[in-house]
Amino acid sequence: MIQLITDHFFHVVPILVAGVLAVSIMVERFFTLFKTYSLPDGPGFNQKINEFILQGKLNEALAYCLQFPGKPSAHVAQEALKRAHQTEDLIQSAIELIRNRSVEKIQKRTHYLATIANVSTLLGLLGTIAGLIQSFGAVGSADPQQKAQILSNGISTAMNATLMGLGVAVPCMIVFSLLMNKANQILAELDDTSLTVLDSLMTLSFEGAPEQPPSTRSAS
Repeated sequence: MIQLITDHFFHVVPILVAGVLAVSIMVERFFTLFKTYSLPDGPGFNQKINEFILQGKLNEALAYCLQFPGKPSAHVAQEALKRAHQTEDLIQSAIELIRNRSVEKIQKRTHYLATIANVSTLLGLLGTIAGLIQSFGAVGSADPQQKAQILSNGISTAMNATLMGLGVAVPCMIVFSLLMNKANQILAELDDTSLTVLDSLMTLSFEGAPEQPPSTRSAS
């Protein structure tokens, strides 16, 4: 591998850079999606919020949301609760606004892994072709007794370039699938929370005027 890097520095280094970039994205996205954005119990959270709202305990519901800082589902529920005294259209507009911002954050940078996988494969192929061209060129001017050895070494080096490219691409595609699956799960929880909160608030409004939710400053 060291010989490969030495002989084909300009073909191998871009693959290594892509690999380092991919690892940094993987670590950041895994931490963000599986820890920062993920609720410990999505259905349980929605059920608890629904119970608070239907009982008219909007202050308790808002305080419960504040126990989950950084969670998109808790954030959208919190913003909806702050507008509980407003009309349905205003509440729904606020929910849509927070949801759209959350979707952008949830899906952020994940798609780069698929791009890195494709680019790494092509860079590996480029190194393979360049290595074969160099090998066949050396064989043409080499001693007949050395041609087989030179050709064998050249093909081995060229194949290593493809191996390195695939070594970056395959993990990227696997992790990309895992991260997209988790992102879709968080988005489903976010949509479920949005619908649950909106439906609960509308149900409460028909039964009686809800209590005035605390201001943002007092809640914080």
